[in-house]
Amino acid sequence: MRPRPARLTSSMCVLRDNRRMSRPAGARLVALVGPTAAGKSELALGLAERFDMEIVNADAFCVYRGMDIGTAKPSAQDRNRVRHHLIDILDVEQAMDVASYQRLARAAITSIHERGGRALLTGGSGLYVQSVLDDLRFPGTDPRVRALLEQELAEVGALALHRRLAQVDPAAAAQILATNGRRIVRALEVNEITGAPYQASLGQADPWQPSLRLGWDPGVDVVDSRIAARVDQMWAAGLVAEVASLHPALAASRTASRAVGYAQILAAFAADQDPETAKEPTNVATRRLARRQRSWFRRDPEVIWLECPSHAEQIIGTLEA
Repeated sequence: MRPRPARLTSSMCVLRDNRRMSRPAGARLVALVGPTAAGKSELALGLAERFDMEIVNADAFCVYRGMDIGTAKPSAQDRNRVRHHLIDILDVEQAMDVASYQRLARAAITSIHERGGRALLTGGSGLYVQSVLDDLRFPGTDPRVRALLEQELAEVGALALHRRLAQVDPAAAAQILATNGRRIVRALEVNEITGAPYQASLGQADPWQPSLRLGWDPGVDVVDSRIAARVDQMWAAGLVAEVASLHPALAASRTASRAVGYAQILAAFAADQDPETAKEPTNVATRRLARRQRSWFRRDPEVIWLECPSHAEQIIGTLEA
């Protein structure tokens, strides 16, 4: 059980961009973003209690039932204190994609607003967050095209497909890691079935509705230290047993099996290795994830980056002025 977060108090910290102290016109949607292990969950709970908000999950893996320890999912006590949405809505064998998430998250936010409330969208899945906040459109899929591209990915590898993507859609190739086979396949699929560039994860689009976007990042050294402590805590809390309890359905999943920690332990199982050997790779992968998240959210010029958590309360207070 997490300790109850202390009520946020004012301090003499300074915003990195004081121009953004003005109130976003009509904003009833607040987003809190930043890298994993930054402390977003605790900050979000404090803000939600202080301003009577409901939390909408924007973590790609907290949607899965049974994936509790490795996702640092809000506890039952946390969810009793503050209403949460889009947590534990799928079994691990079910797929979640960004278009489906966008539909579910916007429906939850709309329902909150229709009841006169305010939504707090928080999580570290960058494209999930952007899909809600900005007016992104996601083309459909073609199972035949997808299957052919996935077969080619298995045969020639991600780097070869990334070189092809660079030829047909240079902007997408510049944004997608050459090792990210799943996103490369998706970009090529969209190009194939629409004849147009892949736009879903590129640049800024018009906002879906007015929102206040807050970013919290205590810095690389702090986050890396917290990641190491978190990984130790997850192993001590029984992450290996949790993965074993979800196996083999988790191993067969196209989406849930990619979660950091789970993927490394599954790889150890598959190689008949001691799961303890997955601990350091999980540390490394989580640090890399934090850096990618930091880079993603820093690209959004609308995010107000906080120098200390207490400034979030000061800024949200302007919405009620």
